[in-house]
Amino acid sequence: MVFGVSADSRKSHEKFRKKYQLPYNLLVDEGHHLCDAYGIWKEKTLYGVSYMGIERTTVLIDSSGVVAKIFRKVQVDGHVEQVALAVANL
Repeated sequence: MVFGVSADSRKSHEKFRKKYQLPYNLLVDEGHHLCDAYGIWKEKTLYGVSYMGIERTTVLIDSSGVVAKIFRKVQVDGHVEQVALAVANL
């Protein structure tokens, strides 16, 4: 199963999912509790301005519920292939 997680509102999630026709569910983490638990709620900087936000991360959890691999600071290009390889090696 695949889930996306964001600190955005439910309304924002619905709009984003519809716009990009995503085939998976998006989880709302407005209080960033899940993001804190995975250590991905971080201080970020854009154009010299610091703010808190989610570090783009993929967490691969095996069928037993154990974290099998964490991909931090994900770059979109090539990421699907990286995850597919990791899943194949579980």
